[in-house]
Amino acid sequence: SSGINAEYGNLNGLKSLKILSLGRNNIKSFSGLEPVGDTLEELWISYNLIEKMKGIGVLKKLKVLFMSNNLVKDWSELQKLSELPCLVDLNMVNNPIEEKHSLEGTWRSEIEKKLVKLKKLDGVPIVRQDDEDEG
Repeated sequence: SSGINAEYGNLNGLKSLKILSLGRNNIKSFSGLEPVGDTLEELWISYNLIEKMKGIGVLKKLKVLFMSNNLVKDWSELQKLSELPCLVDLNMVNNPIEEKHSLEGTWRSEIEKKLVKLKKLDGVPIVRQDDEDEG
């Protein structure tokens, strides 16, 4: 399997890691992230071969996930991002699911409904009706 383990050995020595950049590495899965699950805040994993989000849920501190140009195509996979309590910034440009739903004009509205804490999608801030009430 081409998980993060397979490509990089394990991440055990990096227990305080906050940002991990693994773009363009032919990674197919999120397996192997457990050692940085309590610390990692940003994962840059664009231009890989990821179709399934299994294993992402261990990243309890993750705020930023940049995974443009991967192979995610199912809502059931994206739904796994709701397991990430801190996620505020997501980039999914050029994944099959984003391309399909952007063409249909439903991409942003669907993501905003599914991931209610998100503040930025594909580089563009999310403006919600109830944001004004908080100030």
